[in-house]
Amino acid sequence: MHAFAAPVPVCATHAGSGKNLLCGRADCARVTAVADRPTQRRATVVAAGRNGSGGASAGFATVDDEVMDDRFWDLTVGRQSKIVCTIGPKTCDVESIEKLAETGMDIVRLNMSHGTHEWHRGVIDRVREVNGKGRFNLGLLLDTKGPEVRSGDLKAPIKVKRGQRFVWTVRKDFENFDDCTVDVSYDDFVNDVNVGDTLLVDGGMSSFLCTEITDTDVISECIDGGTLTSRRHLNVRGKSASLPAITAKDWEDIKFGMQMNVDFYALSFVKHEDDVATLKTYLRDHDCQALVLSKIESADAVKRLRPILEVSDGAMVARGDLGAEIPIEDVPLFQDEIVNINRALRKPTIVATHMLESMITYPTPTRAEVADITEAVRQGADATMLSGETANGAYPYKALGVMATVAESVVAQDSALSESDLFSPISQQRDLEGQDARLDLAYGASTMASRLNVAAIVVFTRVGTYAKLVSSTRPRCPVIAFTPDEDLVRRLTLFWGVKPFQLNFSEDPEETIENAVNLMLEKGLTSTGDTLVITSDMLVKNSDTVNTIQVRTVH
Repeated sequence: MHAFAAPVPVCATHAGSGKNLLCGRADCARVTAVADRPTQRRATVVAAGRNGSGGASAGFATVDDEVMDDRFWDLTVGRQSKIVCTIGPKTCDVESIEKLAETGMDIVRLNMSHGTHEWHRGVIDRVREVNGKGRFNLGLLLDTKGPEVRSGDLKAPIKVKRGQRFVWTVRKDFENFDDCTVDVSYDDFVNDVNVGDTLLVDGGMSSFLCTEITDTDVISECIDGGTLTSRRHLNVRGKSASLPAITAKDWEDIKFGMQMNVDFYALSFVKHEDDVATLKTYLRDHDCQALVLSKIESADAVKRLRPILEVSDGAMVARGDLGAEIPIEDVPLFQDEIVNINRALRKPTIVATHMLESMITYPTPTRAEVADITEAVRQGADATMLSGETANGAYPYKALGVMATVAESVVAQDSALSESDLFSPISQQRDLEGQDARLDLAYGASTMASRLNVAAIVVFTRVGTYAKLVSSTRPRCPVIAFTPDEDLVRRLTLFWGVKPFQLNFSEDPEETIENAVNLMLEKGLTSTGDTLVITSDMLVKNSDTVNTIQVRTVH
């Protein structure tokens, strides 16, 4: 059985605080440790440097992995935000997936821009194998490729210099190409580009000014040089390609996802709310309850931002492509706006792309990357995401450990998340929805939990709505959600602070509560003497309309 560490003196950092925080001090009562885990792992913490002066690596935060293996620190105790990890060749076996889960991964991302259905099927089977061991409930997110425009295959990389003339063509007479001509995958490309447009390769790794357009060619002048390789992603700044948001390949991938019962779809390059509605209708018509997340990554999506968010089940801020289509200085502002709108709508947001990009190659993050994660958590995003860092990076577990530790440290510091930051969007929306009894109940449970400094809020739900409402109020303590629906357990993994578990409900509400508390004791989520807020809109005999909040002490 898991157990909390016995009370010991409180360190100076947490003197006067009633919070159980992960501070790294073994002699501090506010540190929460988990004992008797099936496996041990090395913890990862972020520090200024390896030596006392903090000057070991200028410009970088240092990942100190010298914590002894025989001491297991549960990084998820204080971390309320969730982490999405992209699985790739470096991390696709069972051992790697389990290690990522132990280090802090909540949701597995399947990037359909790469790999075959057979390859992704193998990953899904291995995720299910890990989930079947009973320690984790990893969600599955299928990320569609979308209507991408890419350059063609090259015999060898091409080095392009500033001022050089370069041709992008829809022609396929490859034998007539010179060293400064590359084909484009999209036949209507010449009609989407105008003279004076800026063409970006891989989000701006190199750029070109369009100077002339013919029936088949876009003639350009290099602005920022670089090395061009095969199948590079192309954007025209401020414009989206005239392609359908859901391509034929996307539909095949979506059907594959339905067959494999994935939990989330991330819809790439959404242009209009109708794109989202089309997919949601298709899924519901086929009895699929997976959540549809709109990827905000195009100029068109920015123009229709609120209508898109209102019809979506959530959103992903895909900052790489978004920064290629709108001025890069506007990306942080739109990130903040998307998070705030979704907070008010009580829908989840994932902040993605370039979170720890340097750790694809280096074992330590830059301070700017640490600040980036911190800002996303402070804004109230439900999740942050790793892409190449865990798919094919050299240090996937260190990168994930850094993200988990930084996210936890933000919540651990009372000053980082003020009451106004946490509740201002909720309060404004709550005034407009005062007649929603479940919302008032959720807000009341969160407020009560904060004032009583409880160990957790316990929620019982059949369809997930009430657990999401409680999560939206951003309580400081975990939200332990119990549901009899195994699929719903995985869908709840995305929401801030929610730790979902499958539990069959008894006809006797008291028996259901007792079973839930016993499961929490077994999982090490509570201890004898802890105070819990227990709330539900359904746990009453012969009624499904009574809303309740209870305060109980664990015996």
